[in-house]
Amino acid sequence: MVTHIVCHKYTDREEAKKIAPMLKGLVGKVPGLISMEAGADFMGSGRSYDLALIAKFANREDLAVYADHPEHVKVKQYIHKVLVNGISVDFED
Repeated sequence: MVTHIVCHKYTDREEAKKIAPMLKGLVGKVPGLISMEAGADFMGSGRSYDLALIAKFANREDLAVYADHPEHVKVKQYIHKVLVNGISVDFED
């Protein structure tokens, strides 16, 4: 199992409330994407990111398919218009 974790900061914190459902909507559209959790931060502390996502894949190959899949690319293009900073971690368990 591969876990893909991402945190984003946006130009406007409210963007996270729009983007989280877009990301969740990729389940069933992107082959190999087993699950997607995504949510907007509610703390708003100085060290908070605006959104976090946790996606699960069976293997690295499925993660690679997700990265370039047209449905994901559409969401990613929107995100990059409002993205200030992002971090990610990918691991196998």
